[in-house]
Amino acid sequence: MVVLRSLSISGLEFNSPSAVYNSHFSTGYKLSDLDLGCKTSVLSHLGNAQIVDRNNPRSQKPKLISNKIYRKLYVTDSASNRKNLGFFKTLQSRNMKPRSLGAKFVDTGCSGANLRTEKFIVQSKSALGVDEIVEIDEAAGGGEEKSLYDAIVIGSGIGGLVASTQLAVKGAKVLVLEKYVIPGGSSGYYQKDGYTFDVGSSVMFGFSDKGNLNLITQALSAVGCEMQVIPDPTTVHFHLPTNLSVRIHREYNEFIEELVSNFPHEKEGILKFYGDCWKIFNALNSLELKSLEEPIYLFGQFFQKPLECLTLAYYLPQNAGDLARKYIKDPRLLSFIDAECFIVSTVNALQTPMINAAMVLCDRHFGGINYPIGGVGGIAKSLAKGLVDHGSSIMYKANVTKIITENGKAVGVKLSDGREFFAKTIVSNATRWDTFGKLLKGVDLPKEEENFQKLYVKAPSFLSIHMGVKAEVLPPDTDCHHFVLESDWRRLEEPYGSIFLSIPTVLDPSLAPDGRHILHIFTTSSMEDWEGLSREEYEAKKALIADEIITRLEKKLFPGLKSSIDFMEVGTPRTHRRFLARNNGTYGPMPRGTPKGLLGMPFNTTSIDGLYCVGDSCFPGQGVIAVAFSGVMCAHRVAADIGLEKKSPILDAALLRLLGWLRTLA
Repeated sequence: MVVLRSLSISGLEFNSPSAVYNSHFSTGYKLSDLDLGCKTSVLSHLGNAQIVDRNNPRSQKPKLISNKIYRKLYVTDSASNRKNLGFFKTLQSRNMKPRSLGAKFVDTGCSGANLRTEKFIVQSKSALGVDEIVEIDEAAGGGEEKSLYDAIVIGSGIGGLVASTQLAVKGAKVLVLEKYVIPGGSSGYYQKDGYTFDVGSSVMFGFSDKGNLNLITQALSAVGCEMQVIPDPTTVHFHLPTNLSVRIHREYNEFIEELVSNFPHEKEGILKFYGDCWKIFNALNSLELKSLEEPIYLFGQFFQKPLECLTLAYYLPQNAGDLARKYIKDPRLLSFIDAECFIVSTVNALQTPMINAAMVLCDRHFGGINYPIGGVGGIAKSLAKGLVDHGSSIMYKANVTKIITENGKAVGVKLSDGREFFAKTIVSNATRWDTFGKLLKGVDLPKEEENFQKLYVKAPSFLSIHMGVKAEVLPPDTDCHHFVLESDWRRLEEPYGSIFLSIPTVLDPSLAPDGRHILHIFTTSSMEDWEGLSREEYEAKKALIADEIITRLEKKLFPGLKSSIDFMEVGTPRTHRRFLARNNGTYGPMPRGTPKGLLGMPFNTTSIDGLYCVGDSCFPGQGVIAVAFSGVMCAHRVAADIGLEKKSPILDAALLRLLGWLRTLA
């Protein structure tokens, strides 16, 4: 009998830096207990859901039932439901065709249907829930410690996991080393008192079934996995000064119609600005995305798609704010575009590269925002399982404290317990500040990293509040995501000025106990605000700021919110630094001044031979879709360097010199 082992996490104290995660391992579900032997099917259209009978042959058509019955059978019993959620192998997306006219897998066109009542769900051949995870023994490799891997990846954030799985699929032997007990980093999860909380954002870009920018979908598909998802009808609902309310509808035309209704005199400018976003997006979406540091690929794409490549080159040094001001004059509308970009990059539009803005501002309409059933943490768990299925390894509770170098080349890593592992290449999913400031001991800061730190500073961290509340406090048809800035546009970028709120249980009620909703609230906060405090002062400050934030939401959105609270934990930059191993809890770099688009952003290679970086402090920057792109690019460059992809040393050297020169122009 094959038995999977499960990881259940208890005693999770996310609200303080001194908290300890107490975990225990126990026998998990047998394979016979899971959803096996049913073909991929699309569930739900216009209020109905197709449920595959697990006991019937694969050839039998699924049953059509109502959403009400679906929710009763599969959603309301959250503990049971979690058995059927998580990572799994399925058919390829090209086989995932709708069974009824108009029903589409996470598509944007819904024939005018009310997406608020629609659920598009993919049922797969097998599944593991958020309570189960394939454990890689922390002592794994005891006899293999001196064996040579093709690549060691430090950290299992989305960037690191995409890079490692892409390499594994190409045939590389990869070892991923994760400090914590589960994968995901900022895209991880934790469970407490019947709630399953996303650690970071619940807005998942790059997670549709079409195009070339659906990088999360592609990464999962590469290792034979797909996620069950529910489409979000509204990417975010903005609540802004002067009572400006704007919903970012899934349907692009509906969004434009609503924005123009607020700014009718700027219709032409709105169409031109967002039209330029689509030019960039369509150019990117037409290309096969691989490493921009690999000349054979790069020149090949240019010869195949010259106009698209020239379009991207034209917009590469430009920022969203400059382009918006070219077409738009109304200061309130320009402030709204600042808020749009702030969600993307934690800076205003003048500091947001146009290519980054375009990827996000269009992907939300092209493929849409689709939430994975069981929580965002299932993405990382799926990728981790896919990595293992393809012959590579992931080790948890493996705290890398040093990158080992010999004769100027990165050759291995050392863990906090003294163990050492060696590889042909080392890929760091840590921030560049952590990589070059902490892990490379006794190595002078390379000139290119000095230049990077002159151009970019660490973006602020966040204060996060994870809450469970009584369901009745939320009005009917409450949107999943909200952005709140009540009275003063100047507070947009100030600590605690703007509030981002996610309510994932609006889409997936299984994340919370019956009759409860999850509210995940976060607002920018700097490490400086939390240093030098005694334990009592630290706890008091957390309580004070959390109360102020909740009071603002109670006044603006949900009267009676405080009295409805069933569960609450508060995390600070110290929490993020401790559990996510990020310098000062930062969520990536932000420009010191006004950048020249993405010109100054470093790629994956570094000046240390054999060392690569991946994640949000690499091109193209912050955000799920961006770090996934970084992972794809990194894997391609590493694969070429270890002989798994075509390579031209002469062209490589010339291209890297050219890219280095271009960065000096920033």
